[in-house]
Amino acid sequence: MLYRSIGKHIFFRMDAEKAHHLVVNGLDKVSRIPGMTSWMKTIYGTPPSPKLNVKLWDLEFPNPIGLAAGLDKNGQAVPGFSSIGFGFMEVGTVTPKPQPGNDRPRLFRLPEDLALINRMGFNNVGADQMAENLRRTGQRTIPVAVNIGKNKITPNEEAERDYRECLRKLYPYGDFFVVNISSPNTPDLRKLQHGDDLRKLLEAVMEERDQQTQSGAQKKPVLVKIAPDISGEDLEYIMDTILASPVSGIIATNTTIRREGLVHRNASETGGLSGKPLTDRSTEVIRGIYRLTRGRIPIIGCGGIFTAQDAYDKIRAGANLVEVYTALIYEGPALIKRLNAGLLELLERDGWSHISEAVGADVPE
Repeated sequence: MLYRSIGKHIFFRMDAEKAHHLVVNGLDKVSRIPGMTSWMKTIYGTPPSPKLNVKLWDLEFPNPIGLAAGLDKNGQAVPGFSSIGFGFMEVGTVTPKPQPGNDRPRLFRLPEDLALINRMGFNNVGADQMAENLRRTGQRTIPVAVNIGKNKITPNEEAERDYRECLRKLYPYGDFFVVNISSPNTPDLRKLQHGDDLRKLLEAVMEERDQQTQSGAQKKPVLVKIAPDISGEDLEYIMDTILASPVSGIIATNTTIRREGLVHRNASETGGLSGKPLTDRSTEVIRGIYRLTRGRIPIIGCGGIFTAQDAYDKIRAGANLVEVYTALIYEGPALIKRLNAGLLELLERDGWSHISEAVGADVPE
């Protein structure tokens, strides 16, 4: 209520990117004050429930609601975000070398559409600095994924070098990793989702992962994040390639370049659209993936989750876990507790004793 009545009003009068940095920097600084993370857990934390605890890839997720990549781009505020109820979080996207991203303005709110458009362009401090940021976080309370990408100046034919470098430098600091080949804001990046380009990239990344484990390090999961703007036929080819590799899972989906049905004047801005307009499309892609794979590979659902029903729809479509971003901007930190409480009510309604029983329930055999 405090966020909706006061905080949101203040933030939404600011430039969107300035507000973004204020939140991340604020969470970072507040979490360094003794006792503050405990206070945030008391106010915003999600009460543990055995019905919502998820185990995947030998990792324990206290609940299925995670923070999507893009908010904490540099792994700067992990203790803060970990204290407001999330079951896991992604940091990044990070590239081997620091880069400023695209020109400003590059982040736009569409309040009437409950949406955001961004064309940030992988602005980040680079893999070395992120490694230092994550090293300083100390012991974690939730799994942290590192979302990796390529630098803008790196041509696609050399992309595997960038992904390998990120994985190599950050391997000790991530609990799992996400290969981002689906952002619309790096030229030609989405071409890496298809054909031989995808196969070669995944081979290189998984080879690097295996090299990191040769010295006795734990074998960590590597997931692929795909775009919502793909046809059914393309999705089949992508799934065939992913299933033929040792990739651990899929995140569906990234932002969209579609603009149907928007009413806000910022709809004409270029970039990736997130939020409520993506709700149904991302769920449709999840359902398609689950139908093609029959649950053989875990899915993290992402795109337009504002209510517990939105999250539940994605889980019933085949998602094992889900992520939020845009709804957090519009609803504030109380969102996570509300989503988890709503999921418990929905499980009770449907007579299930654990969230895993709902996974893929809406996809016919």
